[in-house]
Amino acid sequence: MPFRNLMLRSALALLLCAGALSAADDLDSQMKAVIGTYAAIEQNAADPVSSEQAFYQGAIPGLLRKLDPHSIFFDPGQFEQLKQLETSTQKGFGTVVSLLPGRVIVLQTFPGTPSAKAGLAPGDDIVAINGYDIARLAVEQLQQLLGEARQHAVELFVRRPGSSRILRFTMNPQELQTPSVERAFFVAAGIGYIRVGSFEESTPMQIKEAIEKLGGANLKGLVLDLRNNPGGLLTAAVATASLFLKPGLPIVTVRGRNVPEHTESVPNTATPYQFPLAILVNEKTASASEIVTGAMQDHDRATVLGVPSYGKGLVQSVFPLSEGTGLALTTALYYTPSGRSIQKPLDAAQFELAGTTAHPNGTKQFHTDQGRPVAGGGGIQPDIVVYPPEMNRLRMVLEASAAFPSYATEYLSQHKITGEFEVTPQMLDQFKAWLSERGIQPGVAEWSAEREFVENRLKTEIFNQALGVEKGDQVEAQRDSVIQKAIEALGG
Repeated sequence: MPFRNLMLRSALALLLCAGALSAADDLDSQMKAVIGTYAAIEQNAADPVSSEQAFYQGAIPGLLRKLDPHSIFFDPGQFEQLKQLETSTQKGFGTVVSLLPGRVIVLQTFPGTPSAKAGLAPGDDIVAINGYDIARLAVEQLQQLLGEARQHAVELFVRRPGSSRILRFTMNPQELQTPSVERAFFVAAGIGYIRVGSFEESTPMQIKEAIEKLGGANLKGLVLDLRNNPGGLLTAAVATASLFLKPGLPIVTVRGRNVPEHTESVPNTATPYQFPLAILVNEKTASASEIVTGAMQDHDRATVLGVPSYGKGLVQSVFPLSEGTGLALTTALYYTPSGRSIQKPLDAAQFELAGTTAHPNGTKQFHTDQGRPVAGGGGIQPDIVVYPPEMNRLRMVLEASAAFPSYATEYLSQHKITGEFEVTPQMLDQFKAWLSERGIQPGVAEWSAEREFVENRLKTEIFNQALGVEKGDQVEAQRDSVIQKAIEALGG
């Protein structure tokens, strides 16, 4: 069969799958127009026309572009990669790094991983990855490069503190068990803190294990940090909410034009924790994270703090199409127990689904179980809004220059520390002199105003490299305004 006909079959399958046209006569008429247009282009265009480019990269994505920003067509290669990702395990090198524009600094290596076996150490400055000069890359480019590097053997060129010699490391990635519960420690007397990075199959059990290690039902309160959590599995979100909500309570409802409406509820066998709960969200909290947060808020089970969440409440269904292609299509929406659509409004001028399926809320205000008003309109609006502190000139300079991790590396090359370490006034003076030698000379008033911030950042980076990033995070939590406000809300 000619390749052009394969393209047309995929396009036809996509139209049928998406339900773009309901009447057979209309569909036949539209397909004739597509075929006629392509035939004219193929015969008369100034340059040869690629069928794959015209359909896989042009016509079919163009069809989806008017629906919503999340429906995606996959060509054969992309669809095969998607299927592999669904069954593959995560690979990596076992390294925690600090990313800055043009800088990648090693903070920690985990025992037994490729990075530890190769000899990478905290404080190492990675200057090149697979021939790419780090100094020329922005943070976003570095993230992409590091993500690609985790899939294959990698060659690193590293500058070690106190040495001008460039070291070369070659490592092969290995399968790693990366927990979705990233941190668990106390932030105040009797108040635990758990940071969840994603919602995977094992996440609910990891959260429960973390709670038990912190004291279980005897906790005075818990801060559940879902900031920057992009979501994950619906089943994991439901099981997580069931750790805190009473049996039988609804968690989330799914509604769609061709999807039977159904509600996920807390199992009758659930034995939830009773201690007070605070949930932290930000603009990158999305999907499954918003399902958990919305359920807790609607049932008056938790105080939500931070800034409004992302607002992604679309249900994606994957349909295999002809010739090895596939389609991820928005088929339904998620609703919180009070009836709020999690999905934020789409641009009516850009998307056909805007104002209809994608955001059907007719009202802007809803109510919790206790009658407390909560806002609709997409995403989860915090009960207590807490904005992160603004970056002033001195803070931006210190962070962009990697002053804190660089000084920490030099300091640790000459000093051994324990968990009792504190930054002294003498050390702050030494750090100020160190900055001056590198052309950073804050004024007296500017330095005095930021002294507490500088002290905390120095201690954080020293703990990161000497005791591990979890110890550093515990220090950083002391200046995290959202965490501190959550402790206050929990009575700490």
